[in-house]
Amino acid sequence: MSDLGQVDYLVIGGGPAGLQAGYFLQKSGRDYLIVEESDSPGAFFTRFPRHRTLISSNKVHTGWSDPELRLRVDWNSLLSDEGPLFTAYSPRYFPPADDMVRYLGDFARTHELRIRLNTRITGISRTGGGGLFAATDEHGNVVRARRVIVATGVSRPYVPPIEGAEEAEHYDQVSVDPAEFTDKRVLIIGRGNSAFETADHLIETAAVIHVAGPGSLKLAWRTHFVGHLRAVNNNFLDTYQLKSQNAVLDGDILRIARKPDGTYVVSVKFSRVAEVVKDIPYDRVILATGFRFDASIFDDDCRPDLVIKDRFPRLTDAWESVNVPDLYFAGTITQSLDFKKSTSGFIHGFRYGVKALHRILEHRYHGREWPHTVLPAAAGPVTDAVIERVNRTSALWQLFGFLGDAVLVGTDGRVRHCEEIPVAHLHRAAAEGRFGDLSSYFTVTLEYGADHDRVDPFDITVGRTPQQDTSGLDARYLHPVVRQFLPDGTGKPVAEHHVTENLENEWDNPDVHVGPLRSFLASRLSAGDGLPAGGDIAAPRA
Repeated sequence: MSDLGQVDYLVIGGGPAGLQAGYFLQKSGRDYLIVEESDSPGAFFTRFPRHRTLISSNKVHTGWSDPELRLRVDWNSLLSDEGPLFTAYSPRYFPPADDMVRYLGDFARTHELRIRLNTRITGISRTGGGGLFAATDEHGNVVRARRVIVATGVSRPYVPPIEGAEEAEHYDQVSVDPAEFTDKRVLIIGRGNSAFETADHLIETAAVIHVAGPGSLKLAWRTHFVGHLRAVNNNFLDTYQLKSQNAVLDGDILRIARKPDGTYVVSVKFSRVAEVVKDIPYDRVILATGFRFDASIFDDDCRPDLVIKDRFPRLTDAWESVNVPDLYFAGTITQSLDFKKSTSGFIHGFRYGVKALHRILEHRYHGREWPHTVLPAAAGPVTDAVIERVNRTSALWQLFGFLGDAVLVGTDGRVRHCEEIPVAHLHRAAAEGRFGDLSSYFTVTLEYGADHDRVDPFDITVGRTPQQDTSGLDARYLHPVVRQFLPDGTGKPVAEHHVTENLENEWDNPDVHVGPLRSFLASRLSAGDGLPAGGDIAAPRA
C-alpha cells in the first residue's frame, strides 16, 4: 500500500473517453492522471462486441480532403490535431474490434498520455480534508484528486426482473462458437444490437432462434438513433419474415424454468395475441439485456445519483454529478443527457462532448473564456459565418440537436461566435451572465424534423420539403436550425429559422439557403427587445 500523490484531475478509465479527456488535459498543460484496470488502453474492445466486428462506421474513401468533413463519416477516431486516425488502421467499413485496441494503444503512446495501467479502482471517498477525492485501488494504493472524471463506460450487466433469470446465460459470458448451438432451440432475451448480433451469428447452426422483448422493434435507419437495431445486425429479420423457422416475439418474459435435463421452459406473454401466455421449450436461453453504470466503487459520501432505471449517473448540463460537486463523467455513461435522441453514447458523439466538457472545466477552474471569434454586428457577416460552419462542421453533424454554435449579441452591440456549446449549458450560462451581458443570443444546430422517427423514409407517398421551399419548416432530414433566445433562463426561443434540407448537405444556394437566412438574421439582429420584427420568422416549434 502506498500514497500515489495528488493530481488536479483523475480520469478513471483508459478507453476512448478517458483517452480523449487525457488528450485535452495534456494539451492544456493540466495536472492529471488516467488509471486503467487492464494492461492496455481500450481493453474493453478485447471482449466486446463478442462477435468481434464493430458496427461503428469506418468510411475511408469519402472524396473529401477536408479533415473536418471526413470526421462526419469516421465514427471511430478520437479528436486530435496530430492524429492518429482510426481510418489508417482498417479499410473495412465495419472493422474488426482488435483494430480498435491497436488504435487506442497507439493514440495513448503518440500523445504520451499519463496513464497508469493495471490499476483497478475499488473505492472512491471524499472524507479527507480540503474536499479532495481519494481513489483506492485493489492493492490499497491511494491517489487523491481535486476533481474526478469517470470514463468507465457501462460495465455491469442488467438482469431484468424475470422469475428464473439467474438460470439464463449472459451475453458477456455465453460461448461465441456457433457449433455449440447446432440443432438447438435458442431464446435470446433483448431487442438491441447485442441480441440481434448474437442471433445473426447463430443463423447457420441453430434449429430455431427466437428474439424476445416488450415494445415495438426500433430500427436505426428510421429513428436516426444508432443504438437502435442497425442494418448490419438485422439479417435475422429476413429469416423471420421469410419463414425460416426464426421469430421475433413481441411480449414479456414471465418466467424461465430450467428442467433436470438442462433444457428450459419459458413462459411468454404475447402483446399482439390478447396477452396470451404460452410455455415454449428451449435448449439455450441467453440474456442480452444491456449494461449499466456501476456506482458500487463510490462511498456513501460521494455516490452519484442515478437515472433512467439506475442505468446512468444523473448529470447537470456540464456533465457534473447533480449531487457530488467536482465529479464529472465522460463517454457512453453521459447519454442520459440525450438518451435515444442523439449520439453521446458512442465515440463519434462523445468525443465532442469530452471536448466541450474540457472547455467548461477550463472556464470554471482556470478562467479561460470559451474560444470565440468577433463578428461585425450585421446580418451579412453573421450569415456567412453560420453558412460556412454548417457546411463543414462534424461536431454539430454528429451530436445533432445537442451541441450548437452560439452567436452572442452583447448589450454593447458586440457579436461573438462560439463553437460547439451544449445547448442546455448555453441557456443556463447565458442566464447566469457567464458569457457577459447579452441582449440576446442565437443557437445554430443541425436537427432532424420533429416527426422524423414516425415516417418511413422510403415511403414515397410521404411528402418531403421541396427544394424551392425556403422556409424549411417541414424538413424531416438533417438540416440547420437557427434560433434566437433572450438570456432569461427559460430556454424558449423568441424566433427560429429552418434552413431547407439538401440531399448533398450543402446549404449554400444563394436563393434557397443563404438569402432567407440573411433576411431572418437582419430582422432579428435589429429586434433588440426580443419581440418579432418582421422578416422570415417562424413561431417556435414544439
